[in-house]
Amino acid sequence: MSKELAKTYDPHGIEDRLYQKWLDKKYFHAEVDESKKPFTIVIPPPNITGQLHMGHALDNTMQDILIRFKRMQGYNALWQPGTDHASIATEVKIIETLKKEGIDKRDLGREGFLKRAWEWKEEYGGRIINQLKKLGSSCDWDRLRFTMDEGSNQAVTEVFCRMHEKGWIYKGNRIGNWCPVCKTSISDAEVVYEEQAGHFWHIKYPLIDENGEVSTTEFLEFATTRPETMLGDSAVAVNPSDERYQHLVGRKVLLPIVNRQIPIVADSYVDMEFGTGVVKITPAHDPNDFEVGKRHNLEQINILNDDATINENGGKFEGMDRYEARKAIVKELDDMGLLVRIEDYSHNVGTHDRCGTTIEPMIKKQWFVKMDELIKPAVKAVQDKEIRLIPERMEKTYFNWTDNIKDWCISRQLWWGHRIPAYYCDSCGETVVARTEPTVCPKCGGTHFTQDPDTLDTWFSSALWPFSTLGWPEKTKELEYFYPTDVLVTGYDIIFFWVIRMIFSGYEQMGEKPFKTVLFHGLVRDSQGRKMSKSLGNGIDPLEIIDKYGADALRLTLITGNAPGNDMRFYMERVEANRNFANKVWNASRFILMNMEGKEVPADASAHLEPADKWILSRLNNVVKEVTDNMENFELGVAVQKVYDFIWDEFCDWYIEMVKPRLYATDDADSQNAALWTLKTVLIDALKLLHPYMPFITEEIFCTLQSEEESIMISSWPVYQQERHFEKEEQEIEILKEAVRGVRNVRTSMNVPPSRKAHVYVVSDQKELQNTFEEGKLFFASLASASDVTCQADKTGIAEDAVSVVIPNATLYIPFAELVDLAKEIERLEKEEKRLEGELSRVNGMLHNERFMSKAPESKIAEERGKLEKYTQMMEQVKERLGQLRK
Repeated sequence: MSKELAKTYDPHGIEDRLYQKWLDKKYFHAEVDESKKPFTIVIPPPNITGQLHMGHALDNTMQDILIRFKRMQGYNALWQPGTDHASIATEVKIIETLKKEGIDKRDLGREGFLKRAWEWKEEYGGRIINQLKKLGSSCDWDRLRFTMDEGSNQAVTEVFCRMHEKGWIYKGNRIGNWCPVCKTSISDAEVVYEEQAGHFWHIKYPLIDENGEVSTTEFLEFATTRPETMLGDSAVAVNPSDERYQHLVGRKVLLPIVNRQIPIVADSYVDMEFGTGVVKITPAHDPNDFEVGKRHNLEQINILNDDATINENGGKFEGMDRYEARKAIVKELDDMGLLVRIEDYSHNVGTHDRCGTTIEPMIKKQWFVKMDELIKPAVKAVQDKEIRLIPERMEKTYFNWTDNIKDWCISRQLWWGHRIPAYYCDSCGETVVARTEPTVCPKCGGTHFTQDPDTLDTWFSSALWPFSTLGWPEKTKELEYFYPTDVLVTGYDIIFFWVIRMIFSGYEQMGEKPFKTVLFHGLVRDSQGRKMSKSLGNGIDPLEIIDKYGADALRLTLITGNAPGNDMRFYMERVEANRNFANKVWNASRFILMNMEGKEVPADASAHLEPADKWILSRLNNVVKEVTDNMENFELGVAVQKVYDFIWDEFCDWYIEMVKPRLYATDDADSQNAALWTLKTVLIDALKLLHPYMPFITEEIFCTLQSEEESIMISSWPVYQQERHFEKEEQEIEILKEAVRGVRNVRTSMNVPPSRKAHVYVVSDQKELQNTFEEGKLFFASLASASDVTCQADKTGIAEDAVSVVIPNATLYIPFAELVDLAKEIERLEKEEKRLEGELSRVNGMLHNERFMSKAPESKIAEERGKLEKYTQMMEQVKERLGQLRK
């Protein structure tokens, strides 16, 4: 062969070159082809503000493994890529950029700001895509989409209008989460609760007596963590069953500082056992109070501006920051004698997941999606297993969200995003929701309209991703062919954000599930199990790992030992070990290529296969079947471990060593050709099994090793072949391997140097076993450091002091004079005798245990009986040998 691999494996030299080859050849591209079965994955679109982190690397490696696997199986595999506009994150980035230039967002105006935003997107938005390419992601980049491109905009507008027409989108005053820094509403799912050290301020409000006067002796005491919100109190509440306060229900208290009288109401929301059993009710600034307020028809008094400063309803505190006002109010209450005490208190505080700001519950007029009917098909789909969640335990989290779902607040007070297609008549204020700007008001005939300034929640467009990327609302051939998609791979942390919303959107708009399976993965944590974060400084840049060790080593590290839904720890030692594995594969391939140099390897050498060849082919056959089954069941970590073990242990460490004597120490052409054919055949299939995990190194070796197929990417996935099932040879070679291990262990325990050869006698009264050693004599002698191998039925001619190795149905003897001293050999056999005593005791214990015998499967009982027979025979041989040596 004229092709050869470089002396050392250098990923820098091959990864970019091979990726460009794949792009140029359009291997990633999929077109509608009715003659093939489609397999579709839509990428969870990364934010255009993002940079590749370990979570992205894991998520996309898993998707790439699946898509490469299915592509090789002959499916028409489409991995649909795209990026997300990430309204809040992107707007924050652009505002920061403008600040550095001394420009305020408002100075630019909406159109000017959006112009800058699109310029920023063009400059930086593709960065994450280029980073995914470095990882080896085989997405169909010709189909790259963006959640704010023209197609997505059309889909979003269509969905909004359809759902508004059904009455499932409405505008209303409801309490929601408000970020005072980003100045926008956010959903419950975007609130991160973190424990903060704070206080409970114990405050008392004076009662109003029966004459309408403020009492100086009667008070209602309660505790609050946000005393500034008292400015918006509409009532105090007690539990109707609380006998301490039943006589006060219906009376009033004076709201200090504001000097407003507010009622005492009875509501079962109040926990009698907590604190004093009294709570202040601020309907405009607490979601629970909002509900109490609705039940009792209480006034909703908003005391905050959008930046969390106090508004005109706060009287003399107007203009103060919320925390400034808190201090001033507490001081004034103290001066009035109404502050009872201050108690240290740690509690969970809601913060915005984007900027970390403490959110404020506030009543705002917002657009909502009505969820009670919309969610039903999404619940039924998972209940009926029409959509599988892997692992299944994720169903609990899923149903926890669906069972407690609230109407979805979809409006955001941002400029970057899909603008809400609602228009207000300038003449009469009528709201018109339309696909295009209306020309005439249906109510008054006016012709001038102002569009709603708000944009939609980013997740609104992401919820449409599985079908909007395929051309919906147009009835495209891609949509008909590739939808529903097959697998969604995502983190368990966005079940509600994205997964549930895609499911109910798919059923509502398409009348069908968006995907058949959701494969969840966990978080990538550091080696101590901590979440990677900027504050801890423990983040690891995947691009730095790729630069140092190559993408293949990183990919293998992320998947090895990875189980669906479980967090994983990232160890640099594992990356180094996987780089070493890549070197092992590379060097084994070079060995095979060098031995093929100048030789014509036959197309078929099955007529001349030796037991070792049949053994490795049979082992490969089993691995092909098991790995394929594992991958079909999304057990990616289990599958790759089997491939790894097969290549490293059975192929490299055993088979290659077995055939070296045939290649170097004989002139049997048939035997050599069979060895070379087997080496090449097994390596090719092993590379194919490894390719989805390590695409670059497998492609480089594959294309060097053979010329029949132009790329491993589009080659056929190996399949189980009955004609490669050699059970007899598997058993024979396993016996020889056990013998080799036994001889090596003896030599190691006696510190015999590898260079020192010794005659090995195989004693067995079973002719078949003798034949096994005769057929494998050439490689057995090499692996066991034997100067010669003799098979015989008894110990005739073997010295009494020969060192022994006991295997089932045979004993191997090595002349003592060549190897060992007598005392050490007796000591070794005594240890083996003790070990076998323990094994026999355990097995006999199990077989005489009534509970085990009545409950264990027949296969397990048969297995233990087999062990009893094996250990009994080995013990007899050990005792016999000890008896001989002690004479």
